Amino acid sequence: MNVEFGKHMNIFVGNNAQGKTNILEAITILALTKSHRVVNNPNIIQFNQKKCQIKGVIKKDNIISKLEVEMIENTKKLKINQTNIKKVADYISYLNVIVFTPDDLEIIKNSPNVRRNLLNIELSQMSKVYLNTYNEYNKILKTRNEYLKILFSSSIADKNYLDIITDKLIEKAIIIYQKRKEYIDLINENIDQIYQDISSEKGLKIIYQPNIEFEDYKTDNLYRVLKEKFKRNYLKELNYGMTLYGPHRDDLSFILNGKDLKIYGSQGQQKVAVLSFKLAEIEIFYQYCNTYPILLLDDIFSELDIRKRNQLLKIMNNKDIQSIITTTDLKNINKKYLEQANIYEVKNGNIERKYIR
Repeated sequence: MNVEFGKHMNIFVGNNAQGKTNILEAITILALTKSHRVVNNPNIIQFNQKKCQIKGVIKKDNIISKLEVEMIENTKKLKINQTNIKKVADYISYLNVIVFTPDDLEIIKNSPNVRRNLLNIELSQMSKVYLNTYNEYNKILKTRNEYLKILFSSSIADKNYLDIITDKLIEKAIIIYQKRKEYIDLINENIDQIYQDISSEKGLKIIYQPNIEFEDYKTDNLYRVLKEKFKRNYLKELNYGMTLYGPHRDDLSFILNGKDLKIYGSQGQQKVAVLSFKLAEIEIFYQYCNTYPILLLDDIFSELDIRKRNQLLKIMNNKDIQSIITTTDLKNINKKYLEQANIYEVKNGNIERKYIR
């Protein structure tokens, strides 16, 4: 299947289970090399098939690039302009995307791991420094956890080696903390206004929650606090056989007028809050990458009333971005937005162009 998208708003209309979401999933895999699904790891390869292949041609800064992701069982092959790319870090960022799906309610409802995953996906697209640092951190973390188990069971193991590993872990942790804090601060500059524009309610902010208390995020202070934390909790970590402190234990909260939306928010409030978070990222992407991301919105209008639907489209219409939207119908949508959009009908996996600008 080949699809050519317009430069601005593209709307795919069709009943459920017709293949609309597959379009967005293919774009996400082309950008991130993996699916956007928040919780479940989907079967990307079609039943009775051994592989799948996704290709895309993108134009960025007047440069045309050909991207390709091929999945064969548990392996991936990545190509840019027909050249094999061995490291995911060298592939990601050629195509930047922001994805919103109904599953994104799990960002608020589910475990901290889902919220950390959100931070990692978005920051990895914006910053190769972050992506490389995060990958290195995880490798060091694995080594440290393994050595804690060795120390616990062996009387001849050298604690000095653990100290060396810990210093390396702290070095990477500092960069991750600083990047995440900077990112959340930037989100908070815009998220409340966006939430208010869509819902007519104000008072939304994101709280960054490391499992260590920091007075500030200056390098010297982070190093001092982390060093002391690991020193004081050596025996505790030894007994658990794992690293109990660090950015791999981070969390964040969606707070509306002082109340945690995970506990007190309605499903509608949670949906608009996550959507506002995603829309607040648009300008941050431009700040980091000097280009806007593609906005992918799956089944976006469900559970949004008429006003919220049109307010969302108004916000998107005011930004010079390419967006790809799926919906089951176009009822109660302001005609001026539809007249500016490319509209496609999806039925049984087939796409028919209804109106192309």
